[in-house]
Amino acid sequence: MTDGIKFETPAPEPEEHTFRPSERPRLRAHRRLVRDVIEIVLLIVITYTPINLMTARAVVEGPSMKPNFETGDLVIVNRSAYFFGAPQRGDVVVLHNPRNSTSDDLIKRIIGLPSETIEIREGRVYANGTLLEEPYVNNFCTCSGMWILKDDEYFILGDNRSNSFDSHNFGPINKNLIVGQAWIRYYPLSKFTIIAHPRYPTVDPNYVPPTPTPTPQVTPMLPGAPSYPPALTPRDNLNPRGGV
Repeated sequence: MTDGIKFETPAPEPEEHTFRPSERPRLRAHRRLVRDVIEIVLLIVITYTPINLMTARAVVEGPSMKPNFETGDLVIVNRSAYFFGAPQRGDVVVLHNPRNSTSDDLIKRIIGLPSETIEIREGRVYANGTLLEEPYVNNFCTCSGMWILKDDEYFILGDNRSNSFDSHNFGPINKNLIVGQAWIRYYPLSKFTIIAHPRYPTVDPNYVPPTPTPTPQVTPMLPGAPSYPPALTPRDNLNPRGGV
C-alpha cells in the first residue's frame, strides 16, 4: 500500500552547454562586400552597354548651326532613330564628313528627301517647287542651284546658311553617312531641351523638275582665222552698206 506516501522525482540538473568552434556565428563581411561590388559592376555594364550602343554624345563646334546651336553645346545623338524608319525633313542629324572621313563629324538639318528636286533661289529653298518656310534661319545665303536627289540621298543644310559647309557645297549625301538624330541638348543646363522638329508645307510628290536650259555651243576658231560678228557674213563686214 502506498497510501499517504509521496514519491518525489528529483528535477534534472541543467546541462552545461559548451560551444564548439564550428557552432559559433561567423562574420562574412569581406565576402559580402566582394559580391556586392561584382553585382554593382555587372548592373552598370548591363545598363550602360545598350545605352552606349544606341546613343552617342557630341559637342557642337563652329557657327554653322547658329542661332539654334552654339559652340560648346552638348547633345545626345540617337543612333537607333533610323534603324526602323527614315530620316524626316527638319531632323537635326550628325553625319560623317563626305569629303573627309577622318575629320570631325558634322551637325546639320535635313532639308531634302530621296527622289525630290531641291532648288535654291537667292537663298530660299524649294522642295519639288514648294517654298519651305524656315523660321529657324536668320541668315539666308546668296547661293543658287538645283539638285535632283536619288532614291537613297538626302540634302542637308546648316541653319546659318551664309556660313555653313553643307550640301550646297558638296551635294546630296547617302543615308549611310548619317550617324543618328540629335535628340537632346543637355548642356548648358539653361538650354536643356528635347530638340524640336519644325513643320513644313506639303510637297507635291508628282513634281516634274524643269528641263535645264541647254548651254549654247561655241565653235572654236581656227588659229589665224578672221573674227566676224555672228550676224554678219564676210561680205557684209567688208561692205556694211551692201556696195560692190
